[in-house]
Amino acid sequence: MTLRSLLLSALLFSSLSQAAETIRVAIDPTFPPMEFIQNNQRTGFDVDLAAALSKQMGRPLVYTDMDFKAMVPSVLAGRQDIVLSAIYITDDRKKVVDFTDPYFAAGLVVMVKKGDTRIKTPQDLAGKRVAVQVGTKSVKVMADEFPTAKTIEVEKNEEMFNALEAGRADAVVTGKPAALLYSKTRGTTQILAEPVTHEEYGIAVSKREPELRQQLNDALKAIKANGTYDALQKKWFGNAAQ
Repeated sequence: MTLRSLLLSALLFSSLSQAAETIRVAIDPTFPPMEFIQNNQRTGFDVDLAAALSKQMGRPLVYTDMDFKAMVPSVLAGRQDIVLSAIYITDDRKKVVDFTDPYFAAGLVVMVKKGDTRIKTPQDLAGKRVAVQVGTKSVKVMADEFPTAKTIEVEKNEEMFNALEAGRADAVVTGKPAALLYSKTRGTTQILAEPVTHEEYGIAVSKREPELRQQLNDALKAIKANGTYDALQKKWFGNAAQ
């Protein structure tokens, strides 16, 4: 083999090794505070979490933005390695992709005005005025589990929170990330300790890459142990995350 051939082979091997080390990440950056675009840059809790995991693993990330519904199919097709984008761990999804250990307890929560002691648990929603966003899971949960509550359906999160602040609603039932962010930003509301639903976010990983799943789990444990994870929680959600 000529010197030129040896050099070309070495370069090719190096390129393939680097490509193998890169983790291809599917993300839908339209869900603040978990992932969103600000000043033309991706940001959010998940984005910071991914950066911390990347640093811990010593493996760079390459993002591809896409619609939420396209993310799991992109992993199945081999175009992406993982989905790290506020995706719930569900039995149906586990049939086609693997998941890491849960990294965030999400689900639906109850938010009330600070100091309001009338509603201490989700069961206290009975007979109360509860604001929810139309088209979300909250609507069905309220109808199925709290039929005596007066549900106030609004188009946007902002309207839902405004209804609570103005006294038109006694409580809000919404996703935990949005509730945490609002409580941190405004300081006028509080979140009940008992959630309405128990759901968790995990990182979806191709079933063809069990080693990557293990690496991610190891890195997740490490950043929880060294305080990095708690720092991210405080950065994005403040004391409301406690």
